[in-house]
Amino acid sequence: MNRLSRLRPDELDDEQATLYAEITAGPRAGGPFALTDAEGRLEGPFNAMLFSPDLGRSLQDLGAAVRYRTELTPRVREIAVLVVAQVRDSAFERQAHERAGAAAGLTEDELAALREGRDPRLGDAVEHAAWWFTRALARYNGTVDDVAYEAARSALGERALFELSTLVGYYATLALQLRLFKV
Repeated sequence: MNRLSRLRPDELDDEQATLYAEITAGPRAGGPFALTDAEGRLEGPFNAMLFSPDLGRSLQDLGAAVRYRTELTPRVREIAVLVVAQVRDSAFERQAHERAGAAAGLTEDELAALREGRDPRLGDAVEHAAWWFTRALARYNGTVDDVAYEAARSALGERALFELSTLVGYYATLALQLRLFKV
């Protein structure tokens, strides 16, 4: 049961229609999951964005930046998204990003470990540091002690820490909205 009305393209006002076009024609359009259903209604968190087009556009732009305009590798990005999905118990994000993770090269064993909240035993030191740091951010609301922060900074660099913390905040926001609106 979705708490928000599922808006069809023919029901949208001009601002909503513009945002709808930006979402469906943007970089997500070629992604691993469908953005719309058979009636053209947006799936997942995107329908909610139409209810406040200015704010929805900003949120959508942030999501596009996190997914397509960072220096995070596709594997690191999908590992981080799946950590947030597991911690926040976000079924939509888990389902959508397990496909994206597989496309980025995550193995079924790694996906299963991430789904279950276990250490995925990543062989790459940067990927493991990103997994650990993201898990700490998501599980402990950003609380990372100085020793752990320095270890993550040393392994990942300051840019990646900023990009990962932004990713965690963005996907935590989506998880909250997906749960609230019962998407």
